[in-house]
Amino acid sequence: MALRLEQKKAIVAEVSSVAAQAHSAVAAEYSGLTVPEMTELRKKARESQVYLRVVKNTLARRALDGTDYACMSEGLVGPLLLVFSLDEPGSAARVVKDFSKEHEHLKPKLVAIGGKLYGPEELERLASLPTKEQAISMLMALMKAPVEKLVRTMAEPHAKLVRTVAAVRDQKQAA
Repeated sequence: MALRLEQKKAIVAEVSSVAAQAHSAVAAEYSGLTVPEMTELRKKARESQVYLRVVKNTLARRALDGTDYACMSEGLVGPLLLVFSLDEPGSAARVVKDFSKEHEHLKPKLVAIGGKLYGPEELERLASLPTKEQAISMLMALMKAPVEKLVRTMAEPHAKLVRTVAAVRDQKQAA
C-alpha cells in the first residue's frame, strides 16, 4: 500500500525529531528476517530504549538531512532499518550486535556517532562502550582510589608495629 503525502511527511518528521536527539545511529540490512524475528528485534529495541524503524531510503535521507546523521545519506542503499540510541551511545549498537549474533540475516552496514560515519567494523567498539551506570561506577572507583591508598598508607605503620609485637610474642612463647 502506497503512502500518501501526509503520511510521508509524518514519517520524515518523526525520524528527524528522533535523529536530532539521538546519541548514535546504526543502519542494518534486514532482508531475510522473518516477521517473528523482526518482532523479537523490535521488542529488544524497546527494552533497551532504542528507536528502531524501517523507512524507505528516500524518506530516511530527507529525515536525516540537517541532523548529525546526514553523513549516512549516501550509504542508505537497499532494504535497511535505522536504529537510534536515545539514552546511551552504545545501546543501538548493542541491540544490533546481540541480535546479529543469533540471526545472520541482520547485517550492520553503517554506524554513525557525533556526525561521523564509520563502517560496520566499528559496531563492536561502539557496542563495548559502558552504560551510564557502568561509567558512573568507574568514575567513582577512580575518585575513591587515592583516598583508599592514603588510608592504607596511614594505617600501615600501626599494622607493622602490631605484627612486630606479635612476632616477638610468638618468638618468646616458642623459647
